[in-house]
Amino acid sequence: MITDRIRVVVTGMGVLSPLGNSVEELWTGLQSGRSGIGPITLFDASAFPSVIAGEVRNFDFASFINTKEARRMARFSQLSVAAAIMAVDDSKLDLESTNMESVGVVMGAGNGSVPTIQENCEIMISKGGMRINPFFMPMILPNMAAANVAKHFGAKGYNNTVTTACAASTQSIGEAAEVIRRGAADVVITGGTEAQISEVGLAGFCILKALSTKNEQPDKASRPFDVDRDGFVPSEGAAVLVIEKLEHALERGANILAEIIGFGASSDAYHVVQPEENGEGASRAMRWTLNNAGIGPSEVDYINAHGTSTPINDVVETRAIKNVFGDFANKIPISSSKSMIGHVLGAAGGIEAIASIKTITDGYIHPTINLDNPDPECDLDYVPNVGREKSVDTVLSNSFGFGGQNACLIFRKYSG
Repeated sequence: MITDRIRVVVTGMGVLSPLGNSVEELWTGLQSGRSGIGPITLFDASAFPSVIAGEVRNFDFASFINTKEARRMARFSQLSVAAAIMAVDDSKLDLESTNMESVGVVMGAGNGSVPTIQENCEIMISKGGMRINPFFMPMILPNMAAANVAKHFGAKGYNNTVTTACAASTQSIGEAAEVIRRGAADVVITGGTEAQISEVGLAGFCILKALSTKNEQPDKASRPFDVDRDGFVPSEGAAVLVIEKLEHALERGANILAEIIGFGASSDAYHVVQPEENGEGASRAMRWTLNNAGIGPSEVDYINAHGTSTPINDVVETRAIKNVFGDFANKIPISSSKSMIGHVLGAAGGIEAIASIKTITDGYIHPTINLDNPDPECDLDYVPNVGREKSVDTVLSNSFGFGGQNACLIFRKYSG
């Protein structure tokens, strides 16, 4: 591992997900192999070939955010602020004694708010353009998740938004670590958010034929690496980490959950929605992440896969892992959180970062559920259906998005 650079550690985590609205609810669900997928309730989806999703249930924004302020936020911003509040609380960061000019915010989002766009377009068509929400424009901007988090806490430092589709929150965490390494912040609140479940959002993915249509058994629909997979399941949620310069965390006596030792990002430069078939772009991201961490393939104890449950992606990711890890690929346990939470798009990597860190702290690898008939082309150890107790020091987390946007992180158990 590279030791002659600023070290960055994770000191707090917060999440809202289809498996629950806390880190412990999420992790308990993943450990037990429970699916968070069900029929869509946020609108009437009966006209579509896919009617299932992973929704955030029982979310009461009034318990996190002033009602007046919350009404000026789209749902993706509400989720991000709530998850950030949980993460900061978990970190026990004393904001009153912290130089807030040294606190940054970097958030990932696949897009702005599709549901808010649809709602206001309907108002414009039925009542005229001057009847739409006066906060419509600032509500839908992708940067508003980061802006609202910064506003809530008074974080006056570096602020940015990463919009690299399904790689967004993985890349946001990696970029946030680099912000700290270059001395631009001591603390960064970082992660990702997504809340696109709407008629327009669903229609867009359905017309691409990207979604599972296993509507009769929602809990069986997301089945990464299984020969019967037929598409991903769309989901919503938010995940936020508090990351810090190691010296800053030690000075305040923070509870260090893990260290971020590697980050890499690449482009397929190939196709707008399909990954490069030999996995070269994903391979580059993984290889560069290992190089950035200063470790070899044999030092990785577990991989949290992108594992979307789409026919093409799962085969390509398998090829990419083999490209990078060679013979060692068969020895690494790999699992897909998306088998239980679906695909949370811009927030997926953030939720999977939390799963990766909990794997390290708890010494448990969650399963890939619904892996009943492995695809012969997906022949690695994908931890089918039953999790494992295993001491894990180092985890690679993969995220690959539309546009050939690839990002990976390596987390390691903290040692002084």
